[in-house]
Amino acid sequence: MTRLLAFGFVLSLSVFCFLQTSAAESPDKIALWADGAPGSVDRMTEPEKVEGTNVSNVHHPSITPYLPADGEATGTAILIAPGGGHKKLCLGHEGDALAEWFADHGIAAFVMRYRLCREPDSHYTLEGHAMDDTRRAIRTVRANAKAWHIDPNRIGIVGFSAGGELAAYAAMHPEAGDPKSDDPIERVSSRPDFQGLIYPGKSGTFTVEAGMPPAFIAFGYHDREDIAVGMANVYLQYKAAGVPCEMHVYSNAGHGFGFRPGTTTAAGDWPKRLCEWLVDTKLLSQKQ
Repeated sequence: MTRLLAFGFVLSLSVFCFLQTSAAESPDKIALWADGAPGSVDRMTEPEKVEGTNVSNVHHPSITPYLPADGEATGTAILIAPGGGHKKLCLGHEGDALAEWFADHGIAAFVMRYRLCREPDSHYTLEGHAMDDTRRAIRTVRANAKAWHIDPNRIGIVGFSAGGELAAYAAMHPEAGDPKSDDPIERVSSRPDFQGLIYPGKSGTFTVEAGMPPAFIAFGYHDREDIAVGMANVYLQYKAAGVPCEMHVYSNAGHGFGFRPGTTTAAGDWPKRLCEWLVDTKLLSQKQ
């Protein structure tokens, strides 16, 4: 069973832990900015809205860590960006369950709660606030790599639907660290070492250049046209740019299959395919 480790964080890394205050049981969250995210400081104390496994009203973005048990870490880490149309975060089939599965397989996983640009009356933007959260999350994991037994060169991002957009943009538009920053987290790069794009939206806005992180793509044949056809075209862009890419199209799946423990469908087994790809790409050490 996965064991969520208790952390003693170095103060110089500016990592702040706080308990989730929701009806559902969940591990501790780590705020991406201890004193509030830029553009959200005045709302950082507002509680998140929880409906089942869905969360909204996020104004204090965070990550929830799931770490492998002692002696089981492979050194690989994955930031998970749940979907939800930028109106909510689907933490059930696109978040916590998958993070537990990764941790059970030796991969450190971090579920991101990011600000939502399509909530009613939201002033947030995808390219601004949500991407600020995504880059900060990758940097937070990298800055804490030693404490979490992570190889800083094996940190990737996997995103679903709306979260897949964030994963793709993180790979498309990474930011180098600022060595002169007073914040140690801002000194490290936000570039993911690999990207998993699981039925992402906005494929028509994706651009590919040589040197981008390798990509893993998965979607359903019955998904909407801009994903089922759009992501096939994105794969061809990776091929043309010489960026390693693996694509899985599941003929009996539509949108939102996510990850549900105990599934018996081919699409439901996509995390196994991702791990096989990571082993082949030498970004994951095969467990003995």
